[in-house]
This record gives sequence, C-alpha cells and structure tokens, in this order.
Amino acid sequence: MTDTIDISTPAGRRRARKELVWEDHGFLRARFRNLHQISPEMWRANQPSPEQIARYKQELGIRTILNLRGVSTKGYYLLEKEACERHGIDLIDFKVYSRDTMTPEAISEAKRLFETIRYPALMHCKSGADRAGIMAVLYMHFRQGKPIREATEQLSFKYLHVEAGKTGVLDHFFKVYLRDGEPAGLSFMDWVQTAYDGPALKQEFLREWRGKLNLDRLLRRE
Repeated sequence: MTDTIDISTPAGRRRARKELVWEDHGFLRARFRNLHQISPEMWRANQPSPEQIARYKQELGIRTILNLRGVSTKGYYLLEKEACERHGIDLIDFKVYSRDTMTPEAISEAKRLFETIRYPALMHCKSGADRAGIMAVLYMHFRQGKPIREATEQLSFKYLHVEAGKTGVLDHFFKVYLRDGEPAGLSFMDWVQTAYDGPALKQEFLREWRGKLNLDRLLRRE
C-alpha cells in the first residue's frame, strides 16, 4: 500500500516540506532556479517550490506550468499541485525521460500541448537541464518555427545539460534527424512519424557512448 502524505495535516505538511527540501534537494534550488525566458511566452526552470510558484504568478504572469517529472506521491509534487491550485495556474503533468528516447506519440502530444496551453507558461523538470532541454527544443521548433539545428541550442551547458553522459541520448535524437531525415527532405514531424525508431536510435547511441568511454579509459591508463 502506498504511504500517502496528507498535506492537510500539520505532520503531513512537515513531511512534504522535508521531502521537498532535503530528499529532492530543494535546498540547492532555493537560490539557483536555472530560470530562463526562451520566448516572450515561455520560461524554463528547475523544480519550483510553492514560494517560487507564487512569485512566478505575480512577477511573470505564469498561467500554465508543464511538470515534466510526471505525477508523484512525493512532497515536492503535492506542494506544487496545491500551489498551482491556489494561484489559478494550470498544472499539466507530462512525463519525459532524461536518458531515454521519446515515443512518436509523446512527441505528437508535446506538439499538441504547445498549441493549446495557456500562456505565459513555464516548463520544468528537477534540474531544468535535460528534460526541460528536449522539451524546449520541441517548443522552439513547433511553436516558434525554429529549425531543429537552431532549436537544439536549448540542449547546452548554458542550461547545465551535459552531452557527454547518458543524457547525451537527447542530443543524439536530434543529430540522427539532421543526419538522416533532413538530407532526405523530411520535415522533423514527417521523420518522426515515418522513419524514426526510438529503441534502435538509443542502442546506436549507447554503442557509441560506450566506445568513447572505453577509449577515454584507455588513454588515461597510457
């Protein structure tokens, strides 16, 4: 049975706050929000606290928050959900993964969301680097009309995204389109719907990543 936190009780609220601050590393985000405005209507950030959500509403006029971590029973999510309800913000839970490829269905749903949510909006994951990064690329392409090659700037160290690790699969996803889809004359969505193979793309990335890792180890030994 799931141990559900009841934030309507003092004990439950204390536990939720403890989970947010310590278990979810909210203390690190108290001052550094990795907050960036990427268009006149869209912001990206790391996991917000209830206090930060209140400021986003007041200072930025945020009407929608895209939670890229998905629904959770953890304190950080329960407090976020409550804060959004209190401030009249639409909370949309759309789970994205930082070390896996998106399905064609998820990419189509992301496109639909960007076309229908209320703006101004803010999207976030835990750190604001990887899941927020791939969704920011899709937003810039689908909503702002940026070419994929230009939109991939959203996946960079400027936002604390590191391509060298397993999160590099997100970069590889777009690189494969630019390598195979764009030269074939396919739009990004045409490629996603007709030629994209997520599992195969991930396996290709892992083979290359492990090869580079083994080479790095060899060079260090020498």
